[in-house]
Amino acid sequence: MKHALRAVLAAALLTMALVPAAAADGAHVTRGDVHAFAAGTGLDIAGQAQMIRTADGKTIVTIHVEGLLPNTTYGAHVHHQPCAVGDADGHYRFDPSGPAAPPNEIWPGFTTDAAGIGNGKATVDATAGPTAVAVVVHAPGGSKIACADLD
Repeated sequence: MKHALRAVLAAALLTMALVPAAAADGAHVTRGDVHAFAAGTGLDIAGQAQMIRTADGKTIVTIHVEGLLPNTTYGAHVHHQPCAVGDADGHYRFDPSGPAAPPNEIWPGFTTDAAGIGNGKATVDATAGPTAVAVVVHAPGGSKIACADLD
C-alpha cells in the first residue's frame, strides 16, 4: 500500500512540475482521466493521461494507470477518435499513410508493478495535430481496455 501511495504521489508531483514549466514556455497541454472500456470490465481502472505539445516542436505524452494486472506489459497509443467514438478507433499518425509504429505514432506503453500500477511516457520530435485526442490502453493481445480523452 505504501508503495502504491508513493507511486501516485510521484506521478502527481511530476505532473505538477512539468505543467507550469511547459505552459510558461507557450506549450499546449491537454489531459484527461482514464476510464475502462467494456473489455476492461472487472478491473477497477483509474488514472490520468496528459499530452504536452511544446513550443519547440515536441510532443510528450504521459499516462498513469491503476487497477491493472500486476507485472504485465500494456500497450498504450494516442488515438485520433475520442473514447466514445468506436472505442477511440484508429491510432493517431503524424503521416496517415506512414507506418503504424514510432516515430510515426505515439506509444507511451508501460509495464505495471506488483500493485498493478503503470506509468508510461513517450516523447516525439514532432508536434501532434488537433486529431490526437485520446490515449488508449491495450491489454496483452491487443484489446482496448481503457481510454482517456485529452481535453
